[in-house]
Amino acid sequence: MSKALEPRTAELVGIAAAVAGHCEPCFEFHYRKAIELGVGHGEIQAALTLARAVRAAGDSHMDEFVTRREAAVAVEVQGK
Repeated sequence: MSKALEPRTAELVGIAAAVAGHCEPCFEFHYRKAIELGVGHGEIQAALTLARAVRAAGDSHMDEFVTRREAAVAVEVQGK
């Protein structure tokens, strides 16, 4: 883990990254480490809320990109 971050903060970042990155083993690892370091339930919930928002935004942007790309391909195919 990063030496630039305080260990509790690093584990909260790890939890959020695991959720946003869809990595269950990563989540389990960072969640256990956070509990061992005394990170409170409220802090973990805040990290989870942030991670879910980041993940949802990324998913939404990807869906929009795919829709635009699909439309562009349809136009290209019709033009041939």
